[in-house]
Amino acid sequence: MKGVRCMKISSYKSYDELPLFLNAQTVVKVPGVSPSSGYELMHEKDFPVLRVGNRMVVPKEKFIEWVERHTGGQQ
Repeated sequence: MKGVRCMKISSYKSYDELPLFLNAQTVVKVPGVSPSSGYELMHEKDFPVLRVGNRMVVPKEKFIEWVERHTGGQQ
């Protein structure tokens, strides 16, 4: 359908399935967002990115904490 945006479906069913470190491709798959949205997210000031040379990875536990903080999971 023209002009209709579809939300991508996450390929992960639980945090346990995630690797220890998430690369950009994994970061976009978890919430089911577009690659451009994922890259924007990884450049946000408070997003827990670890830079290793030119690579950006996200520690799994820090990603989970970030999601909980931004969805009201932690009070």
